[in-house]
Amino acid sequence: MTCWFEGPLAAFDTETTGVDVETDRIVSAALVVQDAPGLRPRVTRWLVNPGVPVPEAATAVHGLTEEHLQRHGRWPAPVMWEIAEALGEQARAGRPLVVMNAPFDLTLLDRELRRHRASSLGRWLERTSLHVLDPRVLDKHLDRYRKGRRTLTDLCAHYGVELTGAHDAAADAQAALEVVRAVGRRFPSRLERLSAAELHTLQAVWHAGQARGLQAWFALNGTEEAVDPAWPLRPDLPAAA
Repeated sequence: MTCWFEGPLAAFDTETTGVDVETDRIVSAALVVQDAPGLRPRVTRWLVNPGVPVPEAATAVHGLTEEHLQRHGRWPAPVMWEIAEALGEQARAGRPLVVMNAPFDLTLLDRELRRHRASSLGRWLERTSLHVLDPRVLDKHLDRYRKGRRTLTDLCAHYGVELTGAHDAAADAQAALEVVRAVGRRFPSRLERLSAAELHTLQAVWHAGQARGLQAWFALNGTEEAVDPAWPLRPDLPAAA
């Protein structure tokens, strides 16, 4: 029986106006689907005119200017619907979805759906389960004592995955997918007997533990930054009184 990391996988990534999932917007997104290792993936790309200013700092990361997005991007409402439909299709097909730092991309998508479709990501997944594989969570759990950063670029270097065009949504999604396959091959004795569904559940526990550890480290160093333990989707903010 083929283990999950040698089987069909999909991967999702976004580029945004910033790093706040509650207020920032998606400017581009990509879904990469690969039926088996080595096969040419199917790639779907979306370019979005977010309808808000695009900070220069964000453009410096992904190269998408406000002028370019206004000219070539589509309005968010239909794009968010298409993305949610595409992710729902992956779930219905039973295809695991790779998302690097899933709480960021999936929460941001959820907030965009609420903003532009009066809906939520959960509504597209009511009748089926989306099994998420997060290379950051997997790597931190399986190789927890390794020193150094664990950005996508760092993980690609560590696992020997080529990353060309970093901060392009399609390139990042493809690289994250290959990193997850590489993680599976690096730790087969710990992963091959687990299904993607079981790993999804375990990653929620692992991420919560990782968040508590990071929160403790922040406190020890006098940093007040809060670390959200929720994975792969952050809960709604409480309504203002």
